[in-house]
Amino acid sequence: MTTTDSTPLPNFIRNIIAEDLKANKNDGRVHTRFPPEPNGYLHIGHAKSVCLNFGLAAENGGLCNLRFDDTNPSKEDIEYVESIKSDVRWLGFDWGDRLFYASDYFEQLYQYAVQLIKLGKAYVCDLSAEEIREYRGTLTEPGKDSPYRTRSVEENLDLFERMRAGEFEDGSRVLRAKIDMASGNLNMRDPVIYRILRATHHRTGDKWCIYPMYDFAHGLSDSIEGITHSICTLEFEDHRPLYDWFLDELKVYHPQQIEFARLNLSYTVLSKRKLIELVEGGYVTGWDDPRMPTISGLRRRGFTPESIRNFCERIGVAKRDSIVDMALLEHCIREDLNERAPRVMGVLRPLRVVIDNYPEDQVEELDAPYHPENPGMGSRKVPFSRVLYIEREDFCEDPPKKFFRLAPGREVRLRYAYYITCVRVVKDEQTGEVLELHCTYDPETRGGWSSDGRKVKGTLHWVSAAHSLEAEVRLYDRLFVKANPSGEKDGPDFKTYLNPKSLETLTSCRVEPSLAGAAPGSRYQFERLGYFCVDSVDSSDSKLVFNRTVSLRDSWAKIAKKEKK
Repeated sequence: MTTTDSTPLPNFIRNIIAEDLKANKNDGRVHTRFPPEPNGYLHIGHAKSVCLNFGLAAENGGLCNLRFDDTNPSKEDIEYVESIKSDVRWLGFDWGDRLFYASDYFEQLYQYAVQLIKLGKAYVCDLSAEEIREYRGTLTEPGKDSPYRTRSVEENLDLFERMRAGEFEDGSRVLRAKIDMASGNLNMRDPVIYRILRATHHRTGDKWCIYPMYDFAHGLSDSIEGITHSICTLEFEDHRPLYDWFLDELKVYHPQQIEFARLNLSYTVLSKRKLIELVEGGYVTGWDDPRMPTISGLRRRGFTPESIRNFCERIGVAKRDSIVDMALLEHCIREDLNERAPRVMGVLRPLRVVIDNYPEDQVEELDAPYHPENPGMGSRKVPFSRVLYIEREDFCEDPPKKFFRLAPGREVRLRYAYYITCVRVVKDEQTGEVLELHCTYDPETRGGWSSDGRKVKGTLHWVSAAHSLEAEVRLYDRLFVKANPSGEKDGPDFKTYLNPKSLETLTSCRVEPSLAGAAPGSRYQFERLGYFCVDSVDSSDSKLVFNRTVSLRDSWAKIAKKEKK
């Protein structure tokens, strides 16, 4: 656990709960819930809510439920249910025996609706969806009463029962709350609380053809479960009067709804509708594409649950929306992997190097630590032979002034190995491309250090040509080229800003032999190149596939350093 896991930062919701406990409100109970709709995969914004709800409960000796608000079967699927459960567990949270569904309460919710009708607080309306919108009014003009608003209790009870029995067509009738068509809050202008929808539900099948609306089911589900603090994102602030109205009119247990600002992250989108558009349009390979901001995508890319929890704690909980810089999320994963990721060597764009004065049949096993600052991680043997591969960009035939890597006549250090000097360059006669370098080595510099005290400025990573393993490496970059691709209300479609270079696939990479059999999901630092993980989908015993989690360059750390100055 990181320090932020054990020492949570103060925020206004923690303060509210602290005051409630001090006043012994709810008999000292703290009971939260994470209530996703199973109509898509969880993303990093949901992770903030997961960490907040489960975290607040744990901090105060309370409970947190996982509840699926499955009231719209036309968009829901068991695939999403299972993925959400998997993601919450992976983030490090456990709901115990408190797994619930709004569909668990369908009969009870129906009876609550009947109770509202009997109280004269709900009526069956025959207006079409378009007519309901027209009658609703605007922010500056009050709405108009539906011509069906004055139906008798008896007629409404009869029609609602027949709605349930399936006598009417989809969309032909709805049940509406009778509140105030002149309310300044449009959510209070006789909102729809039940609609007719013939769609097979993933849990109840075809038992129901009417389904409650989210605003109706949500607060009452909180009430049924005894939730004390119903924590929602800021877009539900205008819905809170409706949340309270249902509970007050029905005179049932009343949780407290508290709103906080949702997470907005630069260089991506967190709208579920837009993420679905990316998946279904083939702009990404699926919900777990490592470029996606989904939990499954981040996991496949190599992010750790600790880094995501740390990120969610660092960004804090606010009452106003803002955009968090992607660089902070990248900083959190670098910070975490810097501590835990073994160091290994891989060459992404190989350039062949022949050491002319090294014996052809000789192979040395050089000792290389997995982590220079953590001896407890142990070490591995790296084979060294006459023919090696180095990174193509580590050689320059005509180097600029501050280029300290390999060049004709220049001496450099090979990490853990020897000093070598480039003595000859072999090029393609037609294209001029460098094909091979011939070098000599100094046998007195074993381990990468000179006994006579001479120093070199460049240190290169490398692999033995004969012993290294072939690998595919996928270099991921940000999904969008614009920091806020959805920021312009009347601007271009958000997909206009997709980054054409968000994925580069390299197929002839070489990695050291210690990576043979590396388990899917294993994370490593490729020295000088960045942090990588073994792809959990496409990698196998016969094909090594690595995803770059993040590069070594940390722009957020530089920003933070400047701010401190």
